[in-house]
Amino acid sequence: METLTVPTTVARNEEGYLTDATQWTPDIAHAIAAEYGITLTDEHFAVLNYLRQRHFDETPLTIRRIGKSGIVTIKEFYALFPGGPLKVSSKIAGIPKPTSCV
Repeated sequence: METLTVPTTVARNEEGYLTDATQWTPDIAHAIAAEYGITLTDEHFAVLNYLRQRHFDETPLTIRRIGKSGIVTIKEFYALFPGGPLKVSSKIAGIPKPTSCV
C-alpha cells in the first residue's frame, strides 16, 4: 500500500486511488494532480466536486454522463485530465476507480 503525505498522510491502493474517500481534501487533490503534471483550476474543481457528489450519491460514473452534466463537454474533460480522464480525475477526486474503467 502506498501513502501520500500532504500535511497529513493518506493511504492509497496499488493503483493510486485513496482507500478512504472521506479523507480527501483540496490539498490532497493538488498533490495528486501534481503527480500528473496538472495544475488545478476552478474548472478542475467543478469536475472533481461533481465526481465526488456522484460517488457519494452512488451514481455510476461514465465519460458520457460527465459530458452530459453541463459541467464540461467531453472534449474539455479530456483536455483537463489528459492520459485517461476518468481514471486520472477519479484519483484526484479521491474516489474509487469507476467500474466503467478497465
